[in-house]
Amino acid sequence: MKRSLNLLDTTLLVAGSMIGSGIFIVSSDMARSLGSAGWLLVAWILSGVITLFAALSYGELAGMMPQAGGQFVYLKKAFGDLTAFVYGWTVFLVIQTGVIAAVAVAFAKFTGVFIPFFEEGRVILPLGPINITSAQLLAIFIIALLTFINSRGIENGKAIQRIFTSAKLIALFTLIIVGIYYGFQSHVFSDNMATAWDAKRELPILKNGSPVGTFSEDISGLTLATVLGVAMIGSLFSSDAWNNVTFIAGEVENPKKNIPLGLFFGVCIVTVIYVLANVAYLCLLPLAGAPGTDDVMQQGIMYAQYDRVGAAALSTIFGDVAKYMMAALIMVSTFGCNNGLILSGSRLFQSMAGEGLFFKKAAKLNKFQVPSNALIFQAIWASVLCLSGSYGDLLDYCTFSSLVFYIITIAGLFVLRRKMPDAERPYKAFGYPVIPALYIIITGLICIDLLVYKTFNTGMGLLIIALGVPVYFLFKRNNHAHNPV
Repeated sequence: MKRSLNLLDTTLLVAGSMIGSGIFIVSSDMARSLGSAGWLLVAWILSGVITLFAALSYGELAGMMPQAGGQFVYLKKAFGDLTAFVYGWTVFLVIQTGVIAAVAVAFAKFTGVFIPFFEEGRVILPLGPINITSAQLLAIFIIALLTFINSRGIENGKAIQRIFTSAKLIALFTLIIVGIYYGFQSHVFSDNMATAWDAKRELPILKNGSPVGTFSEDISGLTLATVLGVAMIGSLFSSDAWNNVTFIAGEVENPKKNIPLGLFFGVCIVTVIYVLANVAYLCLLPLAGAPGTDDVMQQGIMYAQYDRVGAAALSTIFGDVAKYMMAALIMVSTFGCNNGLILSGSRLFQSMAGEGLFFKKAAKLNKFQVPSNALIFQAIWASVLCLSGSYGDLLDYCTFSSLVFYIITIAGLFVLRRKMPDAERPYKAFGYPVIPALYIIITGLICIDLLVYKTFNTGMGLLIIALGVPVYFLFKRNNHAHNPV
């Protein structure tokens, strides 16, 4: 495979894969959970710090094992084939393909702002329990288009990543600067910060089992810590996919240096953008609001229409045209994000196939020296998930499953220090063993929190992980039948 990705490309791949649609939407739900400007910012900062802790730890693993497959390879070296396969299985089933599907549908929904045919909820083919919408079909088309482009060579994927990630970074920084500038000329930010640490959560008022309104409940202490952990599912999802660059290590120039640095720079850039974006929201919109109103200032961050807090914030400056500006930005953002996910994910499945732990055809390179079959397998399953309709559930499955395997992989750092003490380590994990251990402890507590308070969705994530065990033995038995010696 051709090594053609430099440090700029790896940084843009990290940043571009992380920034999709989440930053423009999830703050609304987080605000309803936390009811506090200060704790909303803490959730985003903490998510960034946790992600950076993980990226600093992965840098050592990437330097030691700079080949395609990334995290799959690290887990195989540390814990063996079974753990590595279960990880790859989960990535294929929900983590990578689920995010690709969700991001593609986000692109399609915001296309509906410009082309009404793709408006959210427009059913064009009712099939009993499943209604196929125009947005879902557009999402599938986008996945197919990006898969085709990436199948024609790494240079195509690299060009798209450079163009779209650079464009969305410039646009985001511009909008942040404009938002903060205009916002500080009003009293909105100071009003939000006047009660910055008075945490409250919005709870539904039920009548005959159906919600008829909401009420606020003051929270503090252990309850606040618990709610903070659950609220961070949104910010952690928005900060995920940073590890995708490790999948494509086989096509990175000087990977022992450029992957650790790309991880560090990419995560830092995105964390700064995310925190500043939320500062901009707080400069332009009151945190608290009321549902069922038409005015963005009365809705606040909590009840922005369809949770589109980014569009609501911009509308305070640009009026009705803001929804078109934000829709265009999200389309650029999600298109570039999915390009990075599709480009890198296929390399993981190619690496698994090379080890006999995935469909053999996925290991084959085409004449453009890219794993086109792996790209096709990934696109087919992501398209199926586009039709599932359960995107909110998929995001819970994806984020929880990702966190579980981040914990296991970073635990592998300790294992490999013991198993391979003399291995070349061009970069050593910053703050070892304290920072990797802190990551494991903090993320482990968040996972426990999610298991308790989002039991069904996180339980489904664990079930998907567990199902990988019998599938692993099926693959091993099949390989033994074809290669008995």
